Amino acid sequence: DFNVSEITAIAGLTLFVFGMGAGPMLYAPLSEFYGRRIIYILSFTFYLAFQFPVGFGTNITSVLINRLLSGLAGSAFMSVAGGTVSDLFSKEEIGKPMMVFTAAPFLGPEIGPLIGDFITYRLEWRWAIYIMMIWTGTMLGLILLFVPETYAPVLLRWKAKKLRQETGNQKLYAPIENMKRSVIRTVAVSCTRPFQLLFLEPMVFCLCVFSGILLGIMYLFFQAFPLVFENNHGFERQHVGLTFLGMFVGCILGVFTEPFWKSVYNHLSVSYGSGRPEFRLPQVMAGAVFTPIGVFWFAFTTYKAVPYIVPILAGLPFGLGMVLAFSGIFTYLVEAYRPYAASALAANGFLRSSFAAIFPLFSLAMYNNLGYVWASALLGFLCLGCLPFPFLFYKVGPYLRKRSRFAWTNQEEEMSQTKTRKTVNI
Repeated sequence: DFNVSEITAIAGLTLFVFGMGAGPMLYAPLSEFYGRRIIYILSFTFYLAFQFPVGFGTNITSVLINRLLSGLAGSAFMSVAGGTVSDLFSKEEIGKPMMVFTAAPFLGPEIGPLIGDFITYRLEWRWAIYIMMIWTGTMLGLILLFVPETYAPVLLRWKAKKLRQETGNQKLYAPIENMKRSVIRTVAVSCTRPFQLLFLEPMVFCLCVFSGILLGIMYLFFQAFPLVFENNHGFERQHVGLTFLGMFVGCILGVFTEPFWKSVYNHLSVSYGSGRPEFRLPQVMAGAVFTPIGVFWFAFTTYKAVPYIVPILAGLPFGLGMVLAFSGIFTYLVEAYRPYAASALAANGFLRSSFAAIFPLFSLAMYNNLGYVWASALLGFLCLGCLPFPFLFYKVGPYLRKRSRFAWTNQEEEMSQTKTRKTVNI
């Protein structure tokens, strides 16, 4: 049975996560016209503003509406930060920063229940919002002080404007200034690009579905873990957040594997003559194997007779697999669609956040009706259904990119690679 507080909490989570996925569909193309810095500043400013009605709201409607708006406002980092990484690092250097970028959004949701449960137990739920407001204000100040503009077309526009002022030569223009369409029309057209990438590019769609299912499972666990550990193991509510530490440690371990995956990428690049985006997919393959292991481990250790540490440890392979899969997918999308990196990540953010918003809506009913074991096992079978995707695109990715109007490709380079191809054992 559901009570009002449970329904409100689930609805608030769903609306916030959905906003986090929808916002980048606008922010990404805007950042490719106005630059990254101004988008960060506006995003965090409005995010802070919309948290005030949540923290000080007096009715459920106000809280829920502003949870949606705060998710929309604060979602710029979900795609624009990937664009910033693409701006700053070459394809040979991008692995490590993308691994950190990938892990950061997962560490928050995994630490959040631990901190949030203690806050709400000792104080009240509003203090969780107050602390978020303080954190957001701090981050906004750091952005204003330390985050420069990194998007090359915008930097060239600034340079051209400065040169026109200094030299008086009004013929000096950056390429981005020579567009004949109006700004509104240009941005409106650009806003459709994430949807085009999502629905016209099979690689983008399938990899986004895979990442969406993984994120949906993680958010579904926010409802499942309290059920399992409170009912089967007698955990008090303020201690349930500790059960996410297994997943947290798994994510940290995933970050430390980056040197290994860099060596795999370098080995494949040397063997095939030069680097390809598909050489980022072996770590996605590993993630596709580890995540169902973690889910099935959790599913078949949810019995009361099993010590509570055993299902907690199931978070290790799941967290490790999450970081490997997401890092590889993000890096692949940035490399394969480098001119539209922010838009590709926005498409990914939209679909995966849609899954994350929907999964918690049926989690309690699913666990109550199917039971803890088979409800979790069903999630494992969903992971298994996505397992072939990275293996398939490793083989056919170059073929699909050649026929894409969005993907990066260099046909002469790839013809050369085909001639010099060697047998590679991974």
